[in-house]
Amino acid sequence: MNKLITLAALIGSSSAFAPVNNQASNSALHMSDARSPDGLGVDPGPLDLWDPLGFVDDVDSFARRRAVEIKHGRISMMAFLGMAIQELGWTFPGSLDLAGNVPFNEVLKDGMGFPALANVPGFGLCQIILFAGLAEGVAMPSSEYTGGPQDLPGGFDGAMPFIPGGYPFATQIEDPEERDRKLNIEIQNGRAAMLGVTGAMIHS
Repeated sequence: MNKLITLAALIGSSSAFAPVNNQASNSALHMSDARSPDGLGVDPGPLDLWDPLGFVDDVDSFARRRAVEIKHGRISMMAFLGMAIQELGWTFPGSLDLAGNVPFNEVLKDGMGFPALANVPGFGLCQIILFAGLAEGVAMPSSEYTGGPQDLPGGFDGAMPFIPGGYPFATQIEDPEERDRKLNIEIQNGRAAMLGVTGAMIHS
């Protein structure tokens, strides 16, 4: 039953990528909002500008907070899809180690989350930490709050020739209104994914 629910959720989420006609109800996603220092992140729905701690008033650190939010949202979107796919029982073929002692389909034998992490060999954990370190320090530095051809929040200049600069692609949206709409969609989807992956972790 859980697999059917997960599959239905994945199918339903695919509608987010289908072309739709923009109605007046989502017109707020097209426009920047002066109440936000970068004009982004204001919910067009009932939440509006939900900032109970007053972070928008701290203009000096706002760029860092926005970049962190966008990065966490991107990671959460990937994590939620990964957890959903694994819940369906879909894994890579083969094994985690060269000896073939730890097949991918055995990682979840004790459950998801920390029990699954305990089944990953120590060298595999070192590889994960090394990859994260290279991503944070070289490819997409955590100290770089804006970047890419248009110097957008959450963008990065890349590490040529291996990582192209962009947001996250080199091809940028030139129309300011359309660009703001897409940036707002990414931020809102990232927020939903952060809540979703937290719920999935608690469920696990």
